[in-house]
Amino acid sequence: MHVTPPLPLLKRVPPGAWAALTWCAGLAFTFLVRVRLPGEAASAVSAGALIYRWDGLAFLAVATALALAGSARLHHRPFQAMALLLAASALAPVPLGVVEIPLAQFLAVDVALYFIAATRPRRAGVVAVAMALAVLAGYLATRLLLGWVIGTSAELAVGMTAVIAWLVGHSVRQAREYAERLNTQATAQAVTGERLRIARELHDAVAHSIGVIALQAGAARRVIDTQPVQARDALGEIETVGRQTLSGLRRTLGALREGEPEQGAQAASDPGLGLADVDRLAATTTDAGVHVDVRWRGEMRPMPAEIDVSAYRIIQEAVTNVVRHAGTRSCRVSIDYRDEELSIEVLDGGRGGTRVSGYGLVGMRERVGLLRGEFSAGPRPEGGFRVAARLPVPAGVR
Repeated sequence: MHVTPPLPLLKRVPPGAWAALTWCAGLAFTFLVRVRLPGEAASAVSAGALIYRWDGLAFLAVATALALAGSARLHHRPFQAMALLLAASALAPVPLGVVEIPLAQFLAVDVALYFIAATRPRRAGVVAVAMALAVLAGYLATRLLLGWVIGTSAELAVGMTAVIAWLVGHSVRQAREYAERLNTQATAQAVTGERLRIARELHDAVAHSIGVIALQAGAARRVIDTQPVQARDALGEIETVGRQTLSGLRRTLGALREGEPEQGAQAASDPGLGLADVDRLAATTTDAGVHVDVRWRGEMRPMPAEIDVSAYRIIQEAVTNVVRHAGTRSCRVSIDYRDEELSIEVLDGGRGGTRVSGYGLVGMRERVGLLRGEFSAGPRPEGGFRVAARLPVPAGVR
């Protein structure tokens, strides 16, 4: 499953910028409908007496300043931003000569409502839409108390857009929370399933061997004084079984963290894969259409088998994710032999977003955790995806 992210440009535009752009667009529309455009016999809306005077333009300038100030605060202080945007929308109609707050002057509030409802807790969204409706009601009530004409039907339409903006944002927040819950549950199930699988694999690999070792050790203890030859044979058998068990454990660690069944079977049958095979992996992937640039740093030296195999499997899974999900023609693999650790990094310039391939990232993270290392994976700010792992090297092999 691969979730396609929004376009990078849209991702980088903050909510406040959308509110500011909406206000400016509404202001431009306000002026356009009050002039005669090509093909019209007259302007669509009559210009108010103050709109082209200095005091009318001053009102619009103050309203615009309030709207821009509110937009700048939308991300960190949403209620303060709503108050400023609502003040701007209530002030802007004064020089227009209209009896209600026009929709063009309220669209920036609708945008702010959407972002608050979509990104903030439910209570914040309810408070925001209540503020918007209260300002609309207060505007109409004030005009009624002063004995002025009001545009009830037009203001009802503006209020409806506020409710719709809140409902859309609320639905987006609910959908995101539901997706996050599903992802959390799927991750927990994957981890639980893998732990059960690990337990079964380790039981099969270790239980019989430990039983044999225990029997041989007991026999050797009983005859070590009277029959030293038999005791020596028993100790030799213990050594042989112990070595075989360690080899089996290494094969298990290399196989049981693969996301796909066929990959796990391949790892179990070919436990010798390691960092020496990265260039072959790169060549195979390049032949498949995605160029893999492998960069080696530091002084190359033999690594313990568990680190060697795990490092290769992490690179293999990351490169596989690039081929399957990134939508790019190249990626870069960096392998850095440091004094106290082995550092791995896989970068691509394709689509970012969340990547899940079988147990994918969960498997890589647990593999690194088994080796007491550090793991990170996620979209890059400049675009693309990054997988990085740091595997500590035991002191005896540094």
